[in-house]
Amino acid sequence: MAELDPEDAKLVTLARSARARTGAPEGAAVRDPDGRTYVATTVSLPSFSLTALQAAVAAAASSGVTGLDAAAVVTEAGTIDAASLAAVADFNPAAPVFRVPPLRN
Repeated sequence: MAELDPEDAKLVTLARSARARTGAPEGAAVRDPDGRTYVATTVSLPSFSLTALQAAVAAAASSGVTGLDAAAVVTEAGTIDAASLAAVADFNPAAPVFRVPPLRN
Protein backbone atom coordinates (compact mmCIF):
# COMPACT_ATOMS: atom_id res chain seq x y z
CA MET A 1 0.00 0.00 0.00
CA ALA A 2 1.28 3.47 -0.87
CA GLU A 3 2.22 5.84 1.92
CA LEU A 4 -0.92 7.49 3.34
CA ASP A 5 -1.07 10.99 4.71
CA PRO A 6 -1.31 11.08 8.52
CA GLU A 7 -5.07 11.67 8.62
CA ASP A 8 -5.75 8.73 6.29
CA ALA A 9 -3.33 6.55 8.27
CA LYS A 10 -5.34 7.46 11.39
CA LEU A 11 -8.48 6.09 9.70
CA VAL A 12 -6.68 2.81 9.02
CA THR A 13 -5.52 2.60 12.64
CA LEU A 14 -9.04 3.24 13.93
CA ALA A 15 -10.53 0.64 11.58
CA ARG A 16 -7.93 -1.95 12.58
CA SER A 17 -8.53 -1.24 16.27
CA ALA A 18 -12.29 -1.62 15.94
CA ARG A 19 -11.93 -4.92 14.09
CA ALA A 20 -9.42 -6.26 16.62
CA ARG A 21 -11.53 -5.17 19.60
CA THR A 22 -14.63 -7.05 18.46
CA GLY A 23 -13.17 -9.85 16.34
CA ALA A 24 -15.47 -8.81 13.49
CA PRO A 25 -14.72 -9.71 9.88
CA GLU A 26 -14.30 -6.03 8.98
CA GLY A 27 -13.55 -2.74 10.64
CA ALA A 28 -14.11 0.67 9.07
CA ALA A 29 -13.63 4.34 9.82
CA VAL A 30 -14.85 7.46 8.01
CA ARG A 31 -13.83 11.11 8.37
CA ASP A 32 -16.12 14.09 7.89
CA PRO A 33 -15.05 17.52 6.56
CA ASP A 34 -14.57 18.80 10.13
CA GLY A 35 -12.07 16.00 10.88
CA ARG A 36 -14.39 13.98 13.12
CA THR A 37 -14.16 10.23 12.74
CA TYR A 38 -16.77 7.49 13.00
CA VAL A 39 -15.80 3.87 13.51
CA ALA A 40 -17.75 0.64 13.18
CA THR A 41 -17.46 -3.07 12.55
CA THR A 42 -19.55 -5.58 10.69
CA VAL A 43 -23.08 -5.87 12.11
CA SER A 44 -24.73 -9.28 11.75
CA LEU A 45 -28.08 -9.67 13.46
CA PRO A 46 -30.92 -12.06 12.70
CA SER A 47 -33.04 -9.20 11.35
CA PHE A 48 -30.42 -7.31 9.30
CA SER A 49 -26.75 -6.94 8.53
CA LEU A 50 -24.41 -4.11 7.62
CA THR A 51 -20.88 -4.10 6.38
CA ALA A 52 -18.44 -2.22 8.58
CA LEU A 53 -18.32 0.64 6.08
CA GLN A 54 -22.12 0.89 5.91
CA ALA A 55 -22.25 0.93 9.72
CA ALA A 56 -19.58 3.65 9.95
CA VAL A 57 -21.43 5.76 7.37
CA ALA A 58 -24.68 5.20 9.28
CA ALA A 59 -22.98 6.36 12.50
CA ALA A 60 -21.80 9.50 10.74
CA ALA A 61 -25.21 10.13 9.20
CA SER A 62 -26.98 9.68 12.53
CA SER A 63 -24.64 12.30 13.99
CA GLY A 64 -25.75 14.84 11.40
CA VAL A 65 -22.81 14.63 9.00
CA THR A 66 -23.56 15.94 5.52
CA GLY A 67 -20.26 15.02 3.84
CA LEU A 68 -17.35 12.62 4.05
CA ASP A 69 -13.71 13.23 3.16
CA ALA A 70 -12.32 9.67 3.29
CA ALA A 71 -12.91 6.14 4.49
CA ALA A 72 -10.86 3.06 5.34
CA VAL A 73 -11.89 -0.58 5.54
CA VAL A 74 -9.82 -3.35 7.09
CA THR A 75 -10.86 -6.64 5.54
CA GLU A 76 -9.55 -9.96 4.30
CA ALA A 77 -11.71 -9.54 1.19
CA GLY A 78 -10.01 -8.54 -2.02
CA THR A 79 -12.60 -5.88 -2.80
CA ILE A 80 -15.12 -3.63 -1.09
CA ASP A 81 -18.68 -4.43 -2.07
CA ALA A 82 -20.65 -2.00 -4.21
CA ALA A 83 -23.25 -1.23 -1.54
CA SER A 84 -20.55 -0.11 0.88
CA LEU A 85 -18.91 2.11 -1.73
CA ALA A 86 -22.34 3.54 -2.60
CA ALA A 87 -22.88 4.51 1.05
CA VAL A 88 -19.74 6.66 0.94
CA ALA A 89 -20.61 8.01 -2.51
CA ASP A 90 -23.99 9.18 -1.18
CA PHE A 91 -22.02 11.76 0.82
CA ASN A 92 -19.10 12.36 -1.54
CA PRO A 93 -18.53 10.45 -4.78
CA ALA A 94 -14.91 11.67 -4.85
CA ALA A 95 -14.01 10.51 -1.32
CA PRO A 96 -11.18 7.97 -1.36
CA VAL A 97 -11.94 4.59 0.19
CA PHE A 98 -8.83 2.72 1.32
CA ARG A 99 -8.99 -1.09 1.56
CA VAL A 100 -6.26 -2.52 3.75
CA PRO A 101 -5.57 -6.04 5.00
CA PRO A 102 -5.50 -6.90 8.67
CA LEU A 103 -2.12 -6.94 10.35
CA ARG A 104 -0.50 -10.35 10.53
CA ASN A 105 0.92 -11.60 13.83
